[in-house]
Amino acid sequence: MNNTLELCRWTYNETLALRKNTWELEQKNIGYYDSKKMIPEWKKEKPELKTVHSQVLQEVVKRVDLAFEAFFRRVKNGENPGYPRFRGYGRYDSFTYTQFGFYLNSERLSLSKIGELKIKLHRPVEGEIKRLTIRRMPTGKWFVFFWLKLIRRQNCKKPDYQQV
Repeated sequence: MNNTLELCRWTYNETLALRKNTWELEQKNIGYYDSKKMIPEWKKEKPELKTVHSQVLQEVVKRVDLAFEAFFRRVKNGENPGYPRFRGYGRYDSFTYTQFGFYLNSERLSLSKIGELKIKLHRPVEGEIKRLTIRRMPTGKWFVFFWLKLIRRQNCKKPDYQQV
């Protein structure tokens, strides 16, 4: 998982550099979709990226896009904008699986391109898992955060019928 985290950090920095350099050289803004199209090119340049699930890399590109959205929002509101920063070694601590690429049973979490991990569930998962984020804490421990689509239970009560 450390390797996946490091490759996500590389992708983050590469996406940020692409957007920054394109603006400085061409005064052209590159958005999420144009940035995402670069992933296959980067996989040719850096074959190790093939060991990371494709949606995980797309989510990294999305993080850069969200950082720029927040930057431009702060500029517009007259706040101190804080341009998005490059991430140094050890300064990128999570990655996210969206939609698929993972499977959970009671004791194991299966992650695409990583394998099966033994986990401790602190509470039962109630609902459909839509995405999950895996985070390395400063202590070195790993945690998984589930994003759920909750299934609401309705109290099904028979309607009262009155005779007329």
